[in-house]
Amino acid sequence: MTGQRVLVAYGTKNGGTAGIAAIIGQALRERGFEVDVRDAREVRDVTPYGAVVVGGALYAMRWHADAVRFARRHAKALSGRPVWVFSSGPLDTSADEKDIPPVSRARRAMNVLGARQHRTFGGVLDEHAKGWLARRMAAGSGGDFRNPTSLQGWAGEIADVLDEQRDPLAQEHG
Repeated sequence: MTGQRVLVAYGTKNGGTAGIAAIIGQALRERGFEVDVRDAREVRDVTPYGAVVVGGALYAMRWHADAVRFARRHAKALSGRPVWVFSSGPLDTSADEKDIPPVSRARRAMNVLGARQHRTFGGVLDEHAKGWLARRMAAGSGGDFRNPTSLQGWAGEIADVLDEQRDPLAQEHG
């Protein structure tokens, strides 16, 4: 599979979700896709992309505003294209232990985008986080709970779907 362009867009405050997007993007590149990993607020045009993955950081059980705006702004242009959604945020191993459903803003984004799937991944928060409250939280329950193996596995699932859509014979013979 070569040539299909995939956009991985993200909304982040402290960079943890950008890191998740980068891992997903790299895993898709390794499967032969042309991938752009971009901050959701900087994306103006989605027409070059055959598929999109959009993620948002979770803060106080709310999906990042830049990811929400991305979904609203590009819903019409992405109609009919494969879209996946992810959230990042739990500062523990819960995302590796169970499926965590999307928060309401992420669920609404999924609906407006016609997204195929949502996944929640562990987040990261360290002493360099922006804001007094975030730094205070990092002192008590901070750490890096991102799981690269889980992220790469999910990206592999996305790549499998995109490969099958591109090659209908793979579905018949797979």
